[in-house]
Amino acid sequence: MHPVILERRQLLQNICAPAAKAAAATAISSWLFPSPSWSKPRATVLKRLVCVGGSLTEIIYALDLQEHLIAIDTTSTYPMATKKLPNVGYARTLSLEGVLSMRPQTLLVTEDAGPPQVLRQLSHAGVQVKVLKADHRYEGLIDRIRAIGFLLGAEARAEKLIKEINHEWQRYQQDINHGVIGKNEVPGSKKPKAMFIMAHSPQQIMVAGHSTSAHAIMNYLQLDNAFKTLQGYKPLTPESVIAGQADVILLTDQGLQAQGGMKGVLRLPGLIQTPAGRYRQIYSREANHLLGFGPRLPSMLYSLAKEIHNIK
Repeated sequence: MHPVILERRQLLQNICAPAAKAAAATAISSWLFPSPSWSKPRATVLKRLVCVGGSLTEIIYALDLQEHLIAIDTTSTYPMATKKLPNVGYARTLSLEGVLSMRPQTLLVTEDAGPPQVLRQLSHAGVQVKVLKADHRYEGLIDRIRAIGFLLGAEARAEKLIKEINHEWQRYQQDINHGVIGKNEVPGSKKPKAMFIMAHSPQQIMVAGHSTSAHAIMNYLQLDNAFKTLQGYKPLTPESVIAGQADVILLTDQGLQAQGGMKGVLRLPGLIQTPAGRYRQIYSREANHLLGFGPRLPSMLYSLAKEIHNIK
């Protein structure tokens, strides 16, 4: 757990009156992870907000609360309006000076952000560091929307957005379970095998194992991760690619571009010797759209599932 995350008990002691602790434990502490600086009334907490994490920034815009933002990070690329904001760098390699130069009162991040020592230094410098769970599940997205709605005093907006997303999610679940698989694959057949390739740099090409957002996306797409026995991201090798025999390959748009397009991807060692390579079953989406678990998750899954499973 991230070093700036409070234990539930400490959170309740800081923000709840004794009579309200039981209710707050259910309503707040399971999804909200503020820093030790949490003590001011909510209405004065999140001023001059720096948001680090594309999905968090996207949630803020989806809630129409972008007036709180003074800066973002490099993963915050949607919507286009984010390009007008100052940038503090990459989420995992934040610099103390870069963030402090924005004179923020609050830094909002997920637990994937870092380095940890920089977050500690920012907290010691008086910046309120709010850390939310990354949680690569649909439920995690809903929790983050509720957390941000609470932090920005916009619970009603958050619940309205959740209702809209839930409607899309239920539609996707119904179609993927009873339409896509039922009509387009042989009943009782195995799920197609898939491989996610992280290829943003020609010098560092990786495949995704379990405990990654890519693995979670493959599960939601009714695909069987060919590298599910691995944990995290591991270097791609010709032997492992050939042994995996993936039917489907997923990449980010950035990775596809970095490799020189489809032709460049097909030149990756061993890939042409897989069913995915032979039949050009290679699909991509913008990185944060595909892996960010933001508000567009259900619509992204729906469009990608239609492509992969050849639904008209």
